[in-house]
Formats: sequence, structure tokens, C-alpha cells
Amino acid sequence: MERELRVSKIKDGTVIDHIEAGRALHVLRILGLTGAEGLTIAVVMNVPSQKLGKKDIVKVEGVALEEEQVSKIALIAPSATINIIKDYAVVEKVKVQVPALIEGLLKCANPNCITNQPREPVKSRFKVSSVRPLKLVCEYCGTELNQDDAIRQLTGGAA
Repeated sequence: MERELRVSKIKDGTVIDHIEAGRALHVLRILGLTGAEGLTIAVVMNVPSQKLGKKDIVKVEGVALEEEQVSKIALIAPSATINIIKDYAVVEKVKVQVPALIEGLLKCANPNCITNQPREPVKSRFKVSSVRPLKLVCEYCGTELNQDDAIRQLTGGAA
């Protein structure tokens, strides 16, 4: 007997696929979605995936992602793909990419870093030293952040 997963199509919106299993709720937090907005949202977690073993999927009707949101999603789900849906059809498919330099999205964990000094108007800047596992290095003080650190900062919660 073949098992099938059925999630209804959306007319216009965004589908974020190939999210690492267990991270769909983090994606919703990054998008600022709680369910109270009245939007149709489908969250599918821990479904079989040939590429990842298991994956999550988020479908949101009536939402187009902003560039900053895509950058944040890339940090917590580097294998994600974003599908733009118009009139029930995929009109654009984009694989997220972790940028080589992340500026202003994350805070350095070093309290003595110049980016954490109130009198210094310096944005944080992290170089990506590794995508899998994610390792970010502060360009000012050399402090490292990992994927769990990024998830905590981007979602305001546990990784």
C-alpha cells in the first residue's frame, strides 16, 4: 500500500520546501506568522525526503517574501527552496543561498565587540566560514556563531 501526503494547493503565495526536519516553526517565526493574521498556512513536518531523509514544508497563501526574510531562512535552512505561486502554478523556484557576508542580521556574542558598544554605530558583520555545519565569524573580533546561535537570535527562542 502506497502512502500519500495531500496538502491542498494555494492560489497565490509562497511555498518553502526542503526545510530541515523540525525547523518549520522557526521559519514561521522568521516570517512573523502566528496564524492570527487570517492567512491560509500549511505546515507539514517530518515528511520523507530523498534528499534530506526527512523534511518540513511551509505553504503561505498571499505572502511574498522580502530579501531579508530569505537571508534569514537561508541561515536556518540552507537547503530550502522557495517557490512563488501564481494562479495555482509555480512561476519561480529559487534555492536559498547563505550569503558570504552577513551584515546587521545577527548580534556578536562577545559583549566587548565594537558592534555591541552603545557609542559605536557599527553594524555587525559575519563571514561565513562553513555552511554545513553553519559557522560564522565576526569580522571585528573573531567570535564564532553556529547555527543554533543564529536560530536563537533570529527566532527569539530555543534552537
